[in-house]
Amino acid sequence: MDIRIPEVNQVLIAGRLTRDPELRFTQKGQGMSFFSVAVNRRYKDAATGEWKDDTTFVSVTVWGPAAERCKEKLKKGSPVFVEGRLTASEFTDKSGQKRKELKVTARRVQLMAYDGAAAEGGGTVSHEAEEIHAETEPKGDSSGIEEVPF
Repeated sequence: MDIRIPEVNQVLIAGRLTRDPELRFTQKGQGMSFFSVAVNRRYKDAATGEWKDDTTFVSVTVWGPAAERCKEKLKKGSPVFVEGRLTASEFTDKSGQKRKELKVTARRVQLMAYDGAAAEGGGTVSHEAEEIHAETEPKGDSSGIEEVPF
């Protein structure tokens, strides 16, 4: 009997942009936006009893017209909710070392509305937000590797 286990690649991330989104275009004019989201986690150290903070930085790519909207609407510090899938890429760094990177290809980016004090940690974040729906891959050749403007 062949039992198939369903495979799911879905990522949900809520955090703040670490920098303004960068917008580039492929040779065929397909928009792509890059940004990084800082996701904070607070936990109690079992050994010392102290509260500690841990921050994870997640790279996000947005394709299509949504990439341009991200560039227009999002700024460093913007609280966002990102829904997408994990993608892996391999590249050679400046020193010639091969590197692998996991990042999120966004399907939806939700800009969370917040009052001004939220940026300083004292305000509230509202779930009344603007959603930006993205194409998850460039149209046409799905590899797109030779088109990416790096």
